[in-house]
Amino acid sequence: PWRYTGGMGPRRRRTALVVALLWGSAAAGNAGQPRDAAGPGRRPPTPAPAETAPARAAHGDPRLAALIAEALERNPRVREAQALWRAALQRAPQAAALPDPTLAVTQHARSPETRVGPQTTLLSVTQRFPGFGKRGLRERVAAKGAEVRAELLQAQRAEVVRLVKHAYYDLGYVDRALAISGEEEELLRHSEVLARSRYAQGFGQQGGVLRFQTEITRALHRREDLRRQRVDAEAALNALLDRAASSPIPRVELGARPAAALDADADPVPAAGRRGPPEVRAAARRIEGAEQEMALARRQRRPDFSVGVAWGAVLGRRDPAGRAAPPANDGKDVYSVMFGVSLPLFRAAKYDAGVREAAARSAAARAAHRTTVNEMERAVRATGFRLRSIERQIALFENALLPQAEQSLIATEAAYAAGGAGVLDLLDSQRVLLDVRFGLVRLDVDYRKTLADLERSAGGAGPEAAGS
Repeated sequence: PWRYTGGMGPRRRRTALVVALLWGSAAAGNAGQPRDAAGPGRRPPTPAPAETAPARAAHGDPRLAALIAEALERNPRVREAQALWRAALQRAPQAAALPDPTLAVTQHARSPETRVGPQTTLLSVTQRFPGFGKRGLRERVAAKGAEVRAELLQAQRAEVVRLVKHAYYDLGYVDRALAISGEEEELLRHSEVLARSRYAQGFGQQGGVLRFQTEITRALHRREDLRRQRVDAEAALNALLDRAASSPIPRVELGARPAAALDADADPVPAAGRRGPPEVRAAARRIEGAEQEMALARRQRRPDFSVGVAWGAVLGRRDPAGRAAPPANDGKDVYSVMFGVSLPLFRAAKYDAGVREAAARSAAARAAHRTTVNEMERAVRATGFRLRSIERQIALFENALLPQAEQSLIATEAAYAAGGAGVLDLLDSQRVLLDVRFGLVRLDVDYRKTLADLERSAGGAGPEAAGS
């Protein structure tokens, strides 16, 4: 290892000691300031956004819960919002930190002469301290900004959950519709065989066989259209999961329909969701941040302070008189302490305007919060009414339309086989049953998607009936 073995004179040792003391005094200004803290000696709270529970959001569907969990982990928009939240967390330590100390070195080109000798070099360190309370307010303003980002992250997660459920339910509808379309094709082929048999026996006409063949072709066309819809829904779900658009997704079987406990005359806003969606909470955090900004704007009128120390190097007397009779303290260095205060002279032009700006921002934040709450209440009320309407339609289809259409088809088939009904009568009965079955599946999916919209608007998992 390298080691300096040369000598060090008294002046060099003294200069090194002074530099070390000055630098230590500047570092002491930041002593007690934690590196990642947002205030002297304390660490700011780190708000961790609550994760959306996939199992609860999926209403007991394990496959849907797995897709939601994967989307919350991999979705690019969620990752972007999470990165912005983490970045916002780093603003509080920056806002609460002291300004950097200033080290200044002055070398005199023409040294001023003093009684004890000429001054050659002046070394000073200055530390500025914001006025009392300013650092804490800046920290709280930055912390509120991080809380807003946390709520926006939760909002993005909730939106991804809603979109995943919509895409999943669309896939469930298409797969169920494809199954119904296959059953329809089998029924039409059976009717075609029956029509051929009647034509061969001389009871029917060849036109009846052709009509059934035409309906079979239409069923094949409908199936191709459903396959195209499945490709679109599959690509939409893969995009939410950050997968390749061509990644195959197996057939979706929708389970039991979740029953929402909504009374006919009750407020559709669930009790657990009255605090609102994350957007409402983010608007409330903005109000709190605006209030802290107003307090900081008022505190800006107070002066800032600065403290410093300085050392001046003085050489001994070199003139003949000084050499002949050196004065007391010949060549003794100069030490000084500095204290400064800022003068807030431009109060009306600068600080009062800052207070007015902060007040206007606070009023804007309150108006934005009110707008967000109104929009939430409107969306919840409209979605709740739509959910009740779909419930009534499903009950009508299941209890009346579907049994009637099935009985009508059975009676028409029997009459057609006996020669008491024509081809058009049988086709009409089949179409009515097909429309009812498709409509029931569509209503079931619309109900699930509307419930997902209600959960998103209300800010929580929707109200479920016991045992749903």
